[in-house]
Amino acid sequence: MKLLVFGGTAWLGRTLALEALGRGHSVTCLARGDSGDVLPGVRFVRADRSSSSSDVAYAQVVGEHWDVVIDVATQPGHVRGAVAELHAVVGQYIFVSSGSVYASQRKLNQDESAPIQEPLESDVMESMADYGRAKVACESAVTSVFGSERSLVARVGLIGGPGDTSGRSGYWPWRFSRPSNSSGTVLVPDAPDLPAALIDVRDLAEWLITCAERGTVGVFNATANQLPFTDHLATARSVAGRRGDTVAASSAWLVDQGVQNWAGPRSLPLWLSDRDWFGLSAHDVSRARGAGLVSRPLEQTLADTLEWELDRAQPGPHGAGLTDEEERSLLAQLATAR
Repeated sequence: MKLLVFGGTAWLGRTLALEALGRGHSVTCLARGDSGDVLPGVRFVRADRSSSSSDVAYAQVVGEHWDVVIDVATQPGHVRGAVAELHAVVGQYIFVSSGSVYASQRKLNQDESAPIQEPLESDVMESMADYGRAKVACESAVTSVFGSERSLVARVGLIGGPGDTSGRSGYWPWRFSRPSNSSGTVLVPDAPDLPAALIDVRDLAEWLITCAERGTVGVFNATANQLPFTDHLATARSVAGRRGDTVAASSAWLVDQGVQNWAGPRSLPLWLSDRDWFGLSAHDVSRARGAGLVSRPLEQTLADTLEWELDRAQPGPHGAGLTDEEERSLLAQLATAR
């Protein structure tokens, strides 16, 4: 199989390229090359998809036939340009979208038929507030050109595993492994009804390459390890091998203290305070399971992620989570409030 990956030097794209290479496929990666090194055995094409002229961006690959293209883009203009230039030379287009495309995230266990947001009209997503609409626009660009018979759209949930520079999947095993205080106490949200989900980047890559080999088409929700957030925390704690206490703070109190939801600085990763967003971690994935999606146990993903976190040049919270000082301060404030 002759495979063209847009990206391929950073996390998911690199994992996809590595998986395809391991199965003996010919892999070309088209990217700017700013996000990481090129894998040995991969043909690298340096190009900027943000170029004002799409024919320039794809000039080095438009003269060849590609069995499959895999695209992880967020910017609608990137995808619109790619499908316009390559529709005649690509057999199948696989687009990695997001569960954020759905019009409502309040309902749990929505399948792929649930209403989605209106597409972003602009070619450029200026703010993460438009992330879902941008992914809808990307989906629309792919399906309008390749149709349902030549495209696969994977609406992916939170991706985790070794190499997660966002810090979201590594924070909790790290925090339980390296408490901020001598008592070993860890601050957690009091969120007994909150669902969580995490798909290992390696499992996602394996499934997408298998779909490419089989010519699988359609729209699929793709996530894994859907379970209560409290169980996710218990797994992270077990993986870390620590038995310190946890202190649960209410969502209202955490919000009042400026603790962020989900990701980013001064956050508690995977936590959501607004029930209108609980469905983000609880989509129906039966269609993807039927199409061969297999996931490893959460314990393995978190253990491997913790190992990667500990091996980093500067171990510690990064991208998401609370610093040691932030957690100690919040624990002290909570103790006083009680």
